[in-house]
Amino acid sequence: MKAVRLTAIGSLLAETEIKLPLIGPRDVLIRVKAAGICHSDAHYRAGVSHVPNLPLTLGHEVAGVVEKTGGDVRHFATGDRVCLHYLVTCGECDFCRAGNEQFCARAEMIGKHRDGGYAEFIAVPERSVFHLPEEIPFEPGAILMCSSATSLHALKKARLHPGETVAIFGVGGLGISAIQLAKHLQAGKVFAVDINPRKLELAKRFEAIPVDASAGDPGAQIQEMTNGRGVDVALELVGLPVTMRQAVQSLAILGRAVLVGLTPETFEVAPYRELLNKEAEIVGVSDHLASELPILLELARTGKLDLAQGIIRTVSLEARAINDALDRLEGFGDDVRAVIVP
Repeated sequence: MKAVRLTAIGSLLAETEIKLPLIGPRDVLIRVKAAGICHSDAHYRAGVSHVPNLPLTLGHEVAGVVEKTGGDVRHFATGDRVCLHYLVTCGECDFCRAGNEQFCARAEMIGKHRDGGYAEFIAVPERSVFHLPEEIPFEPGAILMCSSATSLHALKKARLHPGETVAIFGVGGLGISAIQLAKHLQAGKVFAVDINPRKLELAKRFEAIPVDASAGDPGAQIQEMTNGRGVDVALELVGLPVTMRQAVQSLAILGRAVLVGLTPETFEVAPYRELLNKEAEIVGVSDHLASELPILLELARTGKLDLAQGIIRTVSLEARAINDALDRLEGFGDDVRAVIVP
């Protein structure tokens, strides 16, 4: 089968032919219909986030159709429309039993620790497979599995209460979902911070208040727009030290800065002025939970989470197109989400 793979850190992805994945008795073989291109994939290619074994097929946002099932699979059949939870876990350890499977010591992330969806087929255990409702196209179904799921998990970690104000730093795939999910969770004002005019305009279409970071310090702008109060929750989705610091600086008393974006760098905080004096918090977010995926699928099925309004650009399963999409992500370009359609 055809796959587009990472063969060396810092190098472009390459097209190759590999064997069709083998499946065990509890596994499902899926014909990929859509695979999202995530900013994390750009981090893997660049070496910002460590990939343990190469060569590797990237792609952890996957939707498709069941091609074949193992003999012990009970809940899926050939032809079923499905989407994938990107963590393959043991299901038995303390973290898995507690519903915090992202910390499972034996966890493997598809597209990072095992082959992912930049290919014609992918094989995963049945417990990582979810039915994709007919109302949800494959392309949104794929990106629900990461950007939307991580945004929901971040808002839950933020302990967002109805009426609280939210600032979202970065209006990419996560940011567009985060705006809508914050509204669904009955947030008050939602501020959307970016430097890209197209993305700020898209945020306005989802009833967020745009904050143009190219016009000045967004933390200061938010403080001014809230009459010096700040926001209750700031989601940092970019992965830059400067935006992490700005998120902290935008907080109100008892505010929570929730960090999602990946960076190997550090950032400075003024402990007394920015945290202690406000009893503010910095909260880390790692991935999301399988238990959150049915919530998202229902929101998308009923049209309460919209991933169609100029959000998705489709590309072919070709190395040049995928590398170009990754380059755009690294440059924080106009694309909100690019999705591979084999």
